[in-house]
Amino acid sequence: MTLSIKAIGSFARKVEGLWLWESVDDLTIARLADVWSRHGVLIFRRQSISEDELVAFSERFGDPNIIVREDWKSENRSEVIQITNMRDYHGNSIGGLGAGELDWHTDQSYVKEPATGSILYMVEMPKDPPVTYWANLQLAYDALDLRMKERIDNLNVVYDYFLRQSTYDDEPKMADELRQRTPTVTHPLVNTHPETGNKSMYLDPTTAAGVQGWEAEASDNLLQELVAHATQSKFVYAHEWQIGDVVMWDNGFLMHRRDAFQPTKNRLLKRTTLRLPPDSHIVPKGWLAL
Repeated sequence: MTLSIKAIGSFARKVEGLWLWESVDDLTIARLADVWSRHGVLIFRRQSISEDELVAFSERFGDPNIIVREDWKSENRSEVIQITNMRDYHGNSIGGLGAGELDWHTDQSYVKEPATGSILYMVEMPKDPPVTYWANLQLAYDALDLRMKERIDNLNVVYDYFLRQSTYDDEPKMADELRQRTPTVTHPLVNTHPETGNKSMYLDPTTAAGVQGWEAEASDNLLQELVAHATQSKFVYAHEWQIGDVVMWDNGFLMHRRDAFQPTKNRLLKRTTLRLPPDSHIVPKGWLAL
């Protein structure tokens, strides 16, 4: 089958004619990397890959990151984490994020130098699996009026992982060690794509502690307005999962969320998180908040 890349909705792209367990040539990887950088979401259907193959494919686009959550890691590959509500024989969770609804968020917004690439592989799911949604913050920024763009272009936002961790299902109190490894950081609210020059917002309402230097009420009002604007259906792709799906997305200019599902129904995904090259992807420049 010949490789083809088709538009789904306003920005996502579906890739056909490629099996990820096979060797992929450099020219094809370069094409995929360019499309990923510009459109944000790539979807591959009907894949069947091992953790080693998932990591090998991930390494073609960036450097796999080791997540700070030791309790979410795969036992076989430290680059792979498990997104699941499943438990082992002793009743202990084998991964993270449970079965509850996950609000709009951006992975690693709470990290000074975030790894912005994510690759998610569906291994097991309920008959009626929850939908995952991605919101394109570049399209949302483009649709803002000039007055709002000028208002937000030079703002910075403070991010704190504690705000998100406290919302997870069945999560214990945040450990001191984890708190030390994820100090509060600051990122620009608006970033510019290094190749296209397009501007995009960078938002994560689950970890945003506020606009730097603003009073709480004004900060909350602005961020809520921007999130409401960015999550309109015209900026959102809704993915209906199938077993064997691999979805890649760029956290530099996308937010995502997930519907809840029945906790008695098993769901298991494998994920890698990548440090993408800043010369071809939006990688927010952060610093420790004082």
